[in-house]
Amino acid sequence: MAAAAPPDEPAFHEPALGPVPLRDLGLTIAGTRLEAIIAEFTAELELAGLRRVRPRFYLSTEWGVPFNTISIGIPFYLARPDLTALHGARTGHVEGVSRADCLRYLRHEMGHVVNYAYRLYGEPAWVERFGPIDAPYHEGYRPIPFSRRHVVHLPGWYAQKHPDEDWAETFAVWMTPGRAWRVEYADWPEALAKLEYCDRAMAALRERDPVVTDDALDEDVAELGTSLDEYYGAALPGDDELPRGFDGALRAIFDELDAPDEAGAERPAAALILDLERELVASVYRSTGHFPEATRPLVRHLAGRAGELGLAYRAANERTAVIAFAALVTALAMNHVRTGSYFA
Repeated sequence: MAAAAPPDEPAFHEPALGPVPLRDLGLTIAGTRLEAIIAEFTAELELAGLRRVRPRFYLSTEWGVPFNTISIGIPFYLARPDLTALHGARTGHVEGVSRADCLRYLRHEMGHVVNYAYRLYGEPAWVERFGPIDAPYHEGYRPIPFSRRHVVHLPGWYAQKHPDEDWAETFAVWMTPGRAWRVEYADWPEALAKLEYCDRAMAALRERDPVVTDDALDEDVAELGTSLDEYYGAALPGDDELPRGFDGALRAIFDELDAPDEAGAERPAAALILDLERELVASVYRSTGHFPEATRPLVRHLAGRAGELGLAYRAANERTAVIAFAALVTALAMNHVRTGSYFA
């Protein structure tokens, strides 16, 4: 699931390759860790009985399947450790940072492949459960955490984004090896009904050839003239784009934890907040659906305010400070996800 690049990833020296077009980086799947992961995923398809549809894998700018194709795009930055490190540094998270995470995304994308290959989205039974495929696609969707109408697979309650994503998430849960989905979703009747539909549909399609076999590519990295500098050119929100009014909440946490009679040395709150950034960004996304690209500047803004206010805490209170600050960011993220604003 979404997370920042591991600390042991090699550093990326941006001046060397920043201006180079993506197509000139010589990126391939062959010979990288992705090759072994795809082989493992192919074995999973065999285990699930999906032998008639074989997706085409290629490197693109993000995870995805072009509509009505059987091609799976894998983010180019996963093909090289230094590019993975750069992506984590620039965006605050990496979708597919580990082997297990890559497999999660591949299972999801395979749901799209199966949907398009057999045009399931045109079946009345599919529409009844998931909705129309031509429903508006909203990037800034507002999920309901723990909605029992949807399965949980990728972070951010992704099944709630669109009918096509609802199906892909359902399919991913269904095909995950060893996942006892009937037990897991026994008390979620609507989500379970979708999984049971998926199970029936896959049993019926197992020996049928796909209707669609188009393997056209979209944003194939081998053809893109976009440079790394241009790819990461969209700046993260700055302080001037974040609302004022967080100071009281920060004081409520740290003033109490910095009492003179508390044990331990005094430590700056800003440093603690910045130390928490990586794990907090990933955790908040997983639990709330608040995108890492938005959470990271929020955390950095709060660190900046804590520094300007001179907030601190006693060493003995560090665990309490971590929990309280994580709760604050989670609450702010939930407000933003549900209302579009950090403040009600």
